[in-house]
Amino acid sequence: MAVDELQAIIQRCQILEEADFKGEDFNLFQVAGQKCLEDGYAAQLLEVIQNEKNKVIIKNMGWNLISPLVRCIFLYKQEDDKREHCLKILDQLAQLCNPKELFLGLLEQIEQASGEQVCQTVMLLLQPLQTVLLKLQNKKAYSVGLSLAMIMNQLTPLPVPYTKQQIQEDKLCLCQCCNAVVDFTKPFVNEVVKNMEKSSEYNDMELKEELLKFCMKSLKYPLLTAQIEQLEGIEEHPFRHFATGIIDILWDIRELIPLVFLHCKGKSPRWENQEFVDIERKNSADSLACLSYLMFVQHFGIDCFPMVFSPSYLLQCNMMHIEVLLKRTEESMLSKGLDLFESCLLRMEDNSLLHQYLEFRDFINVPQDLVKVMTLCPIEHLRKKSLNILQLFIDKFDAEGKYTLFRCLLKTSNHAGVEGYIIKNIKDQIHLSLT
Repeated sequence: MAVDELQAIIQRCQILEEADFKGEDFNLFQVAGQKCLEDGYAAQLLEVIQNEKNKVIIKNMGWNLISPLVRCIFLYKQEDDKREHCLKILDQLAQLCNPKELFLGLLEQIEQASGEQVCQTVMLLLQPLQTVLLKLQNKKAYSVGLSLAMIMNQLTPLPVPYTKQQIQEDKLCLCQCCNAVVDFTKPFVNEVVKNMEKSSEYNDMELKEELLKFCMKSLKYPLLTAQIEQLEGIEEHPFRHFATGIIDILWDIRELIPLVFLHCKGKSPRWENQEFVDIERKNSADSLACLSYLMFVQHFGIDCFPMVFSPSYLLQCNMMHIEVLLKRTEESMLSKGLDLFESCLLRMEDNSLLHQYLEFRDFINVPQDLVKVMTLCPIEHLRKKSLNILQLFIDKFDAEGKYTLFRCLLKTSNHAGVEGYIIKNIKDQIHLSLT
């Protein structure tokens, strides 16, 4: 019987010193423990683990049970007592095992999860993983970063629910999982905040940098793709909740405002391979574009934003983000780019934008991208919206700016409909001048 086998191994190991445990003991313990779980003796295994006499054995060998334990938890139904016993065993292992060994065991389970079980596995193991990470003294920042990177790498291939029905169903539990990961980071964010409050020259930047990397990845996935608009019938919109969590982390670690004004001056990692530099820059550009959309269109974190900047300066800051979004073909990203452009333009008065702004590359590129959306995008409502925004953009320039923009668009559009539209605008401007 599996329980008898386990008891025999336990009794033999109880009389040994910690240093005397052999590889054979580890293997026998793992096999017997696994057999207990598979044969339905989770309650008896829990008693063995809770027994104070076995503390040293569990500390050294318990992490071997993580794999069969996770397998059995998914096997049993929600209301099954055996499942409850397995969850208690998982909690006990998090408290008693060697943190370093258990950390690797938990990460291995997250890495091995696939398909429909990815989010379920992550949510199951977040609490024990957090418990273990809080115990680690050496390389804590590295381990937190490794955990978050592993989790995000596993989530990224999953499709992001986009329609109202998909968000409500949340078949793969992605919405739920993303919000659970934000909760998982809270003690580490608090640690960074406390350290920054203690000293104005906060030197231990590693943990802060790992949290910043996680936020940047989250802005690219799932938030860049996700539907963030408030949807009727969904009181607690999971992606809006997640976006709030990410913005709060950035604010707490004092990175929110610097990121909004990062432009192209942000420090990039010094990769020897140019391909890596390009990938890093592209990922960062996508994340920053999403951050601007969240802040200036959806107004996340806008209360923290200093209201001292002119509308024309904010437009200038956002043009590079608008350009990034308008070059994409996905509806979710294109619509974010159009919304961000429109939001910036609506803050401005007509004829207030100086012609000198057209000396900036983005101010020439963005209207050209807008024309491509107007003429090539297969989604009708986005084509119509881009036409309205082009007119809005034209209206904001002074007379010389309009003239320069007209010349540029006539030269570059190569589309009869667009050329006709620009000529009509020129006629309207002549009529306005004559009257």
